[in-house]
Amino acid sequence: MRQTVYQTTKDDRAQMLLATGVVLLLSLLSMAVFSVKVAGLTSAHEANSDSVIETTKEVMNELPSLAENRTELWINGGLDRLEAADIAMESIHDDLLHHGEIRGVEVKILNITTSVVNASSISISLELGVTDDSSTLETDFTFVIAA
Repeated sequence: MRQTVYQTTKDDRAQMLLATGVVLLLSLLSMAVFSVKVAGLTSAHEANSDSVIETTKEVMNELPSLAENRTELWINGGLDRLEAADIAMESIHDDLLHHGEIRGVEVKILNITTSVVNASSISISLELGVTDDSSTLETDFTFVIAA
């Protein structure tokens, strides 16, 4: 009878092959996750979306009360009425621009003009521009605030 002797040698080739496979698998997985995230970034910019119209409506509905509240805060802080209205509108523009970046639209307020109507009112006129990747809506907007 013949006896077979198995001799073991220390061979790391199989472990290295397994480690290489795991690294490649993780790389492919991370690339897939990144691709899904990048593909999702464009979902807010669909050509059929009405985000420009909706954003314009929302801004026009909220802008007068927001301007009045911020102007009142600046007046209570000691500023002149017109200067308070100007600073309030600048801060609103900055906030809307940042908010629009988050929503996938760009909101700009241009050519802001403030004027005294009477002892308790200020008129604010501006050009409102809302843009996304596929459309732009520009609107002239005038409103009166109590200040």
